[in-house]
Amino acid sequence: MGRAEVGTPKYLANKMKAKGLQKLRWYCQMCEKQCRDENGFKCHTTSESHQRQLLLFADAPGKFLHSFSKEFSDGYMELLRRRFGTKRVNANKVYQEYIADKNHIHMNATRWLTLSDYVKWLGRTGQVVADETEKGWYVTYIDRSPEALERQAKAERKEKMEKDDEERMMEFIEKQIEKTKRKEGEPSNEEEKYTELKRDEEQPLKLDIRLEKKFQPETKLLATSALAKKRVKEEKHYNEDSGSECEEDAEGFKKPKSIKLENNKHKSSSYSSSTSSTSALDEIMKMEEQKKEKVNRKDYWLHEGIVVKFISKSLGDKFYKQKAVIQEVVDKYVAKVKFLETGEKVKVDQAHLETVIPALDKPILVVNGAYRGSEAILRKLDEKHYCVTIEIARGPLKGRIVDKVQYEDISKLY
Repeated sequence: MGRAEVGTPKYLANKMKAKGLQKLRWYCQMCEKQCRDENGFKCHTTSESHQRQLLLFADAPGKFLHSFSKEFSDGYMELLRRRFGTKRVNANKVYQEYIADKNHIHMNATRWLTLSDYVKWLGRTGQVVADETEKGWYVTYIDRSPEALERQAKAERKEKMEKDDEERMMEFIEKQIEKTKRKEGEPSNEEEKYTELKRDEEQPLKLDIRLEKKFQPETKLLATSALAKKRVKEEKHYNEDSGSECEEDAEGFKKPKSIKLENNKHKSSSYSSSTSSTSALDEIMKMEEQKKEKVNRKDYWLHEGIVVKFISKSLGDKFYKQKAVIQEVVDKYVAKVKFLETGEKVKVDQAHLETVIPALDKPILVVNGAYRGSEAILRKLDEKHYCVTIEIARGPLKGRIVDKVQYEDISKLY
């Protein structure tokens, strides 16, 4: 029996019956025909047109399977891009809207058996950011259009300019600290106070003048011991010349030794004031580090040239717990890695990777936090609190010791 002509009552009746979705088991993807019941589907499978389509499929099954998979993926991703953009959305919600179209490509004709397998494949290929929750799989579309890439480039340039300003500020603070440390061993003319010299007219005037050398951090202990020996020698020589140094005269006035003690008090007060100024600079440095921590703390940490560990079984037990080096960062969350043992290269999401902690005194890269992107040396490991102590190896902050850096904020350099 032939098909009803367009516009006839029979044609309109068939259209009304075929309106909406039908059962998937009575749909033929090769012929793109939906049957309304089991008897109609049986009649279709025995038809000559269906048999011809099966012969075509038998000649090149891989070609048809790849074509159906590509059409399904393109339709799903196009709906995700237009309907939801870069928002995080439930994968099943997008799928329900996709299959609302009667002429869509059915999933049982593709290479994926379930929606979960398809979402995992999207995450591995870097098309979306996929994460599993108690409510199912959620996906976030990764926009790689020229407009989005231009916006991202502008944001990175702005971030780099802000980082350069912060580095200049930190360099200025370092210079101020060094200047303060150099002044710790020098007498301050502004803060030094003088006392009135009182003596007996019959006694000769003797002045105790000492010139101290500038403070040098590397020779601090040697200079202190030498100065102490010199003072003992001078006091001994002075006592031989004047035995009444610690005695009082007839009028009750003390000898020049009391003047020495008074000068030592002034020196101690000068040292305390310099210490307070140093603590103020430390407070400024702490505030600057907190600001850098807030700006540089990101939810992505991938960098080229670092060694990472593959912690997912998505590629089988062959690569599980294997170490690899990141050769290229595709975007913020996906990178191309090369396994160190086998040499094989794959593209993975950062959720399947974790950082590697090297041995002590080995080079590392700070991948997140206030010193993000800085090369450093691992100095100390605190296994109890899961943190390390590092020393910055390059840049204007070279030589700075940073404590309590978390494991996930550093990784071994290749």
